[in-house]
Amino acid sequence: MDTSELDYALPSELIAQHPAPLRDASRLLVYDRLSGAIRHRTFAELPEELSGELAVVNDTRVVPARIRIERPKGEVLLLEHQGGGEWLALARPTRRLRAGGRHGAVELLEHLGEGRWRIRLDGEPDGEAPLPPYITEPLDDPTRYQTVYADEAGSAAAPTAGLHFTPELLGRLDVERVTLHVGLDTFRPLATDTLEEHELHGERYWVQPEAWARIEAADRVLAVGTTSVRVLETVARTGELHGRTSLFVTPGFEFRRVDALLTNFHLPRSTLLALVMGFAGIEETRRLYRLAVEERYRFYSFGDAMLIL
Repeated sequence: MDTSELDYALPSELIAQHPAPLRDASRLLVYDRLSGAIRHRTFAELPEELSGELAVVNDTRVVPARIRIERPKGEVLLLEHQGGGEWLALARPTRRLRAGGRHGAVELLEHLGEGRWRIRLDGEPDGEAPLPPYITEPLDDPTRYQTVYADEAGSAAAPTAGLHFTPELLGRLDVERVTLHVGLDTFRPLATDTLEEHELHGERYWVQPEAWARIEAADRVLAVGTTSVRVLETVARTGELHGRTSLFVTPGFEFRRVDALLTNFHLPRSTLLALVMGFAGIEETRRLYRLAVEERYRFYSFGDAMLIL
Protein backbone atom coordinates (compact mmCIF):
# COMPACT_ATOMS: atom_id res chain seq x y z
CA MET A 1 0.00 0.00 0.00
CA ASP A 2 1.41 3.39 -0.98
CA THR A 3 1.80 5.72 1.98
CA SER A 4 0.26 8.48 -0.16
CA GLU A 5 -3.07 6.68 0.39
CA LEU A 6 -2.90 7.81 4.01
CA ASP A 7 -2.94 11.49 3.07
CA TYR A 8 -5.88 13.76 3.78
CA ALA A 9 -6.50 17.50 3.89
CA LEU A 10 -6.85 19.08 7.34
CA PRO A 11 -7.33 22.80 8.02
CA SER A 12 -4.70 23.84 10.55
CA GLU A 13 -7.28 25.43 12.83
CA LEU A 14 -8.69 21.94 13.55
CA ILE A 15 -5.45 20.83 15.22
CA ALA A 16 -6.33 21.05 18.91
CA GLN A 17 -3.82 23.15 20.83
CA HIS A 18 -5.45 22.59 24.22
CA PRO A 19 -7.51 19.82 25.81
CA ALA A 20 -11.24 20.31 26.24
CA PRO A 21 -12.16 22.20 29.45
CA LEU A 22 -13.45 18.91 30.91
CA ARG A 23 -11.94 15.59 29.88
CA ASP A 24 -15.24 13.94 28.94
CA ALA A 25 -16.64 17.09 27.28
CA SER A 26 -14.84 16.28 24.02
CA ARG A 27 -16.91 15.12 21.08
CA LEU A 28 -17.32 11.47 20.05
CA LEU A 29 -17.93 10.34 16.47
CA VAL A 30 -19.58 6.91 16.57
CA TYR A 31 -19.44 4.56 13.58
CA ASP A 32 -21.30 1.22 13.57
CA ARG A 33 -19.56 -1.05 11.05
CA LEU A 34 -22.49 -3.47 10.82
CA SER A 35 -25.24 -0.96 10.05
CA GLY A 36 -23.10 1.87 8.66
CA ALA A 37 -24.81 4.26 11.06
CA ILE A 38 -22.95 7.36 12.23
CA ARG A 39 -23.80 9.28 15.37
CA HIS A 40 -22.40 12.47 16.91
CA ARG A 41 -22.16 12.26 20.69
CA THR A 42 -20.10 13.63 23.56
CA PHE A 43 -17.50 11.46 25.24
CA ALA A 44 -19.53 11.42 28.47
CA GLU A 45 -22.16 9.46 26.54
CA LEU A 46 -19.74 6.64 25.71
CA PRO A 47 -21.38 4.09 28.09
CA GLU A 48 -24.68 4.53 26.23
CA GLU A 49 -23.01 3.41 23.01
CA LEU A 50 -21.56 0.22 24.45
CA SER A 51 -23.21 -3.16 24.99
CA GLY A 52 -21.21 -4.81 27.74
CA GLU A 53 -17.75 -4.59 26.16
CA LEU A 54 -14.70 -5.02 28.37
CA ALA A 55 -12.77 -1.76 27.94
CA VAL A 56 -9.00 -2.36 27.85
CA VAL A 57 -6.86 0.68 28.67
CA ASN A 58 -3.10 1.27 28.51
CA ASP A 59 -2.01 2.41 31.97
CA THR A 60 1.44 3.69 30.98
CA ARG A 61 2.55 7.00 32.48
CA VAL A 62 4.33 9.69 30.47
CA VAL A 63 7.71 10.72 31.84
CA PRO A 64 8.93 14.36 31.68
CA ALA A 65 10.99 13.28 28.72
CA ARG A 66 11.80 16.49 26.82
CA ILE A 67 15.15 17.84 28.05
CA ARG A 68 16.41 21.16 26.66
CA ILE A 69 20.14 21.46 25.91
CA GLU A 70 22.41 24.41 25.16
CA ARG A 71 25.48 24.67 22.93
CA PRO A 72 24.19 23.64 20.49
CA LYS A 73 20.67 24.74 21.29
CA GLY A 74 18.39 21.75 20.95
CA GLU A 75 16.75 18.98 22.93
CA VAL A 76 16.89 15.35 23.97
CA LEU A 77 13.67 13.32 23.96
CA LEU A 78 13.83 10.22 26.14
CA LEU A 79 12.26 7.24 24.37
CA GLU A 80 12.91 4.14 26.44
CA HIS A 81 14.70 3.27 29.67
CA GLN A 82 17.44 0.72 29.02
CA GLY A 83 18.34 0.01 32.66
CA GLY A 84 20.50 1.84 35.16
CA GLY A 85 21.04 5.39 33.94
CA GLU A 86 20.92 4.52 30.24
CA TRP A 87 18.13 5.54 27.88
CA LEU A 88 17.34 5.35 24.20
CA ALA A 89 16.62 8.91 23.04
CA LEU A 90 16.16 11.23 20.10
CA ALA A 91 18.52 14.21 20.09
CA ARG A 92 18.77 17.27 17.90
CA PRO A 93 20.55 18.85 16.18
CA THR A 94 22.14 15.43 15.63
CA ARG A 95 24.68 16.67 13.07
CA ARG A 96 26.22 18.98 15.68
CA LEU A 97 26.29 16.44 18.48
CA ARG A 98 29.14 14.06 19.28
CA ALA A 99 29.42 10.85 21.27
CA GLY A 100 30.99 11.61 24.63
CA GLY A 101 29.41 15.06 24.72
CA ARG A 102 27.97 16.24 28.00
CA HIS A 103 24.85 18.41 28.12
CA GLY A 104 23.77 19.03 31.70
CA ALA A 105 22.40 15.77 33.09
CA VAL A 106 22.73 14.09 29.67
CA GLU A 107 25.82 12.29 28.38
CA LEU A 108 25.70 11.17 24.75
CA LEU A 109 27.11 7.64 24.47
CA GLU A 110 26.44 6.40 20.93
CA HIS A 111 24.65 7.61 17.80
CA LEU A 112 22.38 4.84 16.49
CA GLY A 113 21.25 6.57 13.30
CA GLU A 114 18.11 8.50 12.32
CA GLY A 115 18.63 10.90 15.22
CA ARG A 116 18.49 8.09 17.80
CA TRP A 117 21.11 8.00 20.57
CA ARG A 118 22.09 5.85 23.48
CA ILE A 119 22.54 8.24 26.40
CA ARG A 120 23.28 8.26 30.11
CA LEU A 121 21.06 10.37 32.34
CA ASP A 122 22.00 11.55 35.82
CA GLY A 123 19.09 10.92 38.16
CA GLU A 124 15.43 10.62 37.21
CA PRO A 125 13.93 12.33 34.15
CA ASP A 126 13.29 15.97 35.03
CA GLY A 127 12.38 17.61 31.74
CA GLU A 128 9.17 18.94 30.24
CA ALA A 129 6.03 17.12 29.12
CA PRO A 130 6.89 15.66 25.67
CA LEU A 131 4.12 17.41 23.75
CA PRO A 132 4.05 16.70 19.99
CA PRO A 133 5.56 19.38 17.72
CA TYR A 134 2.16 20.32 16.26
CA ILE A 135 1.13 21.62 19.71
CA THR A 136 2.76 25.02 19.73
CA GLU A 137 1.02 26.59 22.73
CA PRO A 138 2.04 25.92 26.36
CA LEU A 139 0.10 23.42 28.47
CA ASP A 140 -1.15 25.06 31.67
CA ASP A 141 -1.75 21.78 33.50
CA PRO A 142 0.76 18.98 32.73
CA THR A 143 -1.61 16.39 34.24
CA ARG A 144 -3.87 16.85 31.21
CA TYR A 145 -1.22 14.97 29.18
CA GLN A 146 -1.69 11.97 31.49
CA THR A 147 -4.64 9.61 31.68
CA VAL A 148 -6.40 9.50 35.04
CA TYR A 149 -5.41 5.83 35.31
CA ALA A 150 -1.72 6.31 34.40
CA ASP A 151 0.44 4.12 36.62
CA GLU A 152 3.57 2.57 35.08
CA ALA A 153 6.06 5.33 34.18
CA GLY A 154 7.94 4.89 30.92
CA SER A 155 6.25 6.56 27.93
CA ALA A 156 7.53 9.27 25.62
CA ALA A 157 3.98 10.17 24.56
CA ALA A 158 0.50 9.76 25.99
CA PRO A 159 -1.95 7.08 24.82
CA THR A 160 -4.26 9.89 23.81
CA ALA A 161 -7.56 8.03 23.44
CA GLY A 162 -7.50 7.62 27.21
CA LEU A 163 -7.15 11.33 27.93
CA HIS A 164 -10.94 11.75 27.70
CA PHE A 165 -11.78 9.54 30.67
CA THR A 166 -12.71 10.77 34.13
CA PRO A 167 -12.78 8.53 37.23
CA GLU A 168 -16.56 8.81 37.24
CA LEU A 169 -16.83 7.70 33.62
CA LEU A 170 -14.47 4.78 34.21
CA GLY A 171 -16.71 3.72 37.09
CA ARG A 172 -19.55 3.17 34.63
CA LEU A 173 -17.54 0.71 32.53
CA ASP A 174 -16.00 -2.73 32.93
CA VAL A 175 -12.28 -1.95 32.65
CA GLU A 176 -9.08 -3.98 32.41
CA ARG A 177 -5.49 -2.74 32.12
CA VAL A 178 -2.51 -3.54 29.96
CA THR A 179 0.78 -1.65 29.66
CA LEU A 180 2.68 -0.53 26.58
CA HIS A 181 5.34 2.15 26.94
CA VAL A 182 4.84 4.48 24.00
CA GLY A 183 8.08 5.03 22.12
CA LEU A 184 9.36 5.78 18.66
CA ASP A 185 7.13 3.30 16.82
CA THR A 186 3.88 4.93 17.88
CA PHE A 187 4.63 8.51 16.82
CA ARG A 188 7.31 8.22 14.12
CA PRO A 189 5.81 9.29 10.75
CA LEU A 190 6.03 7.10 7.69
CA ALA A 191 9.03 8.12 5.59
CA THR A 192 8.84 5.32 3.00
CA ASP A 193 6.93 5.05 -0.27
CA THR A 194 4.99 1.98 0.90
CA LEU A 195 3.78 0.67 4.25
CA GLU A 196 5.69 -2.54 3.66
CA GLU A 197 9.02 -0.66 3.66
CA HIS A 198 8.42 0.94 7.07
CA GLU A 199 10.41 -0.63 9.91
CA LEU A 200 9.17 -0.85 13.49
CA HIS A 201 11.77 -0.97 16.25
CA GLY A 202 9.45 -2.45 18.87
CA GLU A 203 7.93 -1.21 22.13
CA ARG A 204 7.80 -2.88 25.55
CA TYR A 205 4.51 -4.26 26.85
CA TRP A 206 3.18 -6.51 29.56
CA VAL A 207 -0.15 -7.91 30.73
CA GLN A 208 -0.93 -9.46 34.11
CA PRO A 209 -2.11 -13.09 33.86
CA GLU A 210 -5.35 -12.27 35.68
CA ALA A 211 -6.03 -9.42 33.26
CA TRP A 212 -5.46 -11.62 30.20
CA ALA A 213 -7.77 -14.28 31.60
CA ARG A 214 -10.57 -11.70 31.79
CA ILE A 215 -9.74 -10.34 28.34
CA GLU A 216 -9.64 -13.80 26.79
CA ALA A 217 -13.01 -14.71 28.32
CA ALA A 218 -14.81 -11.47 27.39
CA ASP A 219 -17.62 -11.64 24.84
CA ARG A 220 -16.51 -8.35 23.32
CA VAL A 221 -13.41 -6.24 23.88
CA LEU A 222 -13.14 -2.49 23.37
CA ALA A 223 -9.54 -1.41 22.79
CA VAL A 224 -8.97 2.08 24.17
CA GLY A 225 -6.36 3.45 21.78
CA THR A 226 -4.07 2.01 19.16
CA THR A 227 -1.45 0.98 21.73
CA SER A 228 -3.99 -1.26 23.46
CA VAL A 229 -4.78 -2.80 20.08
CA ARG A 230 -1.14 -3.71 19.53
CA VAL A 231 -0.87 -5.33 22.95
CA LEU A 232 -4.09 -7.30 22.60
CA GLU A 233 -3.37 -8.55 19.11
CA THR A 234 0.24 -9.39 19.99
CA VAL A 235 -0.75 -11.53 22.96
CA ALA A 236 -3.60 -13.13 20.99
CA ARG A 237 -1.03 -14.29 18.42
CA THR A 238 1.96 -15.18 20.58
CA GLY A 239 0.57 -16.02 24.01
CA GLU A 240 3.46 -13.97 25.46
CA LEU A 241 2.27 -11.73 28.30
CA HIS A 242 5.36 -9.53 28.26
CA GLY A 243 8.09 -8.59 25.82
CA ARG A 244 8.49 -6.29 22.85
CA THR A 245 5.97 -5.89 20.08
CA SER A 246 6.77 -4.87 16.52
CA LEU A 247 3.25 -5.69 15.36
CA PHE A 248 2.35 -3.44 12.41
CA VAL A 249 -1.42 -3.33 11.88
CA THR A 250 -2.31 -2.36 8.31
CA PRO A 251 -5.31 -2.84 6.00
CA GLY A 252 -6.02 -6.54 5.57
CA PHE A 253 -5.03 -7.38 9.16
CA GLU A 254 -7.05 -10.14 10.86
CA PHE A 255 -8.17 -8.99 14.31
CA ARG A 256 -8.42 -11.78 16.85
CA ARG A 257 -9.25 -10.05 20.14
CA VAL A 258 -10.37 -6.48 19.36
CA ASP A 259 -14.09 -6.09 18.64
CA ALA A 260 -14.43 -2.31 18.99
CA LEU A 261 -11.95 0.57 18.88
CA LEU A 262 -11.87 3.93 20.64
CA THR A 263 -9.31 6.27 19.14
CA ASN A 264 -8.46 9.90 18.43
CA PHE A 265 -8.06 11.37 14.94
CA HIS A 266 -4.51 10.75 13.71
CA LEU A 267 -1.93 12.43 11.52
CA PRO A 268 -1.73 11.73 7.78
CA ARG A 269 0.90 9.17 6.74
CA SER A 270 1.06 7.66 10.22
CA THR A 271 1.11 4.05 11.36
CA LEU A 272 -1.82 4.93 13.64
CA LEU A 273 -4.00 5.93 10.71
CA ALA A 274 -2.99 2.71 8.93
CA LEU A 275 -4.20 0.76 11.98
CA VAL A 276 -7.57 2.53 11.96
CA MET A 277 -7.92 1.77 8.25
CA GLY A 278 -7.12 -1.86 9.04
CA PHE A 279 -9.98 -1.96 11.53
CA ALA A 280 -12.64 0.18 9.87
CA GLY A 281 -11.68 -0.18 6.19
CA ILE A 282 -9.74 2.17 3.93
CA GLU A 283 -12.64 3.91 2.20
CA GLU A 284 -14.75 3.95 5.36
CA THR A 285 -11.94 5.65 7.30
CA ARG A 286 -11.46 8.24 4.57
CA ARG A 287 -15.20 8.95 4.63
CA LEU A 288 -15.22 9.29 8.43
CA TYR A 289 -12.24 11.67 8.37
CA ARG A 290 -13.85 13.82 5.68
CA LEU A 291 -17.00 13.96 7.79
CA ALA A 292 -15.00 14.86 10.90
CA VAL A 293 -13.40 17.76 9.02
CA GLU A 294 -16.79 18.93 7.71
CA GLU A 295 -18.27 18.73 11.22
CA ARG A 296 -15.31 20.63 12.68
CA TYR A 297 -14.09 17.92 15.02
CA ARG A 298 -10.80 18.68 16.77
CA PHE A 299 -7.82 16.54 15.68
CA TYR A 300 -4.74 14.86 17.17
CA SER A 301 -3.58 14.44 20.76
CA PHE A 302 -5.87 16.97 22.46
CA GLY A 303 -8.66 16.53 19.93
CA ASP A 304 -11.94 14.63 19.87
CA ALA A 305 -12.45 10.87 19.69
CA MET A 306 -14.00 8.25 17.44
CA LEU A 307 -15.70 5.01 18.49
CA ILE A 308 -15.78 2.23 15.90
CA LEU A 309 -18.20 -0.55 16.80
